[in-house]
Amino acid sequence: GVPMVSIAPAELRDDIVQVVTDDFRACVAMTRALYALGHRRIAFIAGHPDHRAVGERLNGFRTAIAELGLPDNPDYIAQGYNSFDSGEVAGAALLSLPTAPTAIFAANDDMAAGVMRIAHKFGVSIPKQLSVAGFDDIPLATQVWPALSTVRQPIEPMAAMAVQLLIAKLRNAKDIPADVLIRSELVLRETTGNH
Repeated sequence: GVPMVSIAPAELRDDIVQVVTDDFRACVAMTRALYALGHRRIAFIAGHPDHRAVGERLNGFRTAIAELGLPDNPDYIAQGYNSFDSGEVAGAALLSLPTAPTAIFAANDDMAAGVMRIAHKFGVSIPKQLSVAGFDDIPLATQVWPALSTVRQPIEPMAAMAVQLLIAKLRNAKDIPADVLIRSELVLRETTGNH
């Protein structure tokens, strides 16, 4: 009975008002951006499988790969768990493949930073030999070097919308939407380059 609004929920529910972002579309756009830079061997590190957005991000990547006519190579999809350490492990596995990817897109920035660290350990230059992209645009994205290309999840606008919806619920307003979508945007920085 407590009024509630959820931001980027792990699962969509009919009984809770939700503010979400377009994880699927944003991952299609980032994959296309890597392709436009000349990359044809693009890998993806999926995040924790229990979260809805993670599935949407992986589906966006796979859809873009299919639309671009690239092979759906299962070796180029690694399982991560949204942590820096899992990004290192997944990045090491991808970079150890006989035909390693030239771009790795991770489902969040922490995993992308893990990829950057393992690439450095392997002596792989970013972005000269490997482009790396993440998702979220957390402060870490501009604190690492080189600065991380990522998808900016609009956390502040999402939070502001959630507050507006909650106030509307408290005032018993009519016609409150079940969910509101606020678009993410690509932020291309120094970790992505031409191949």
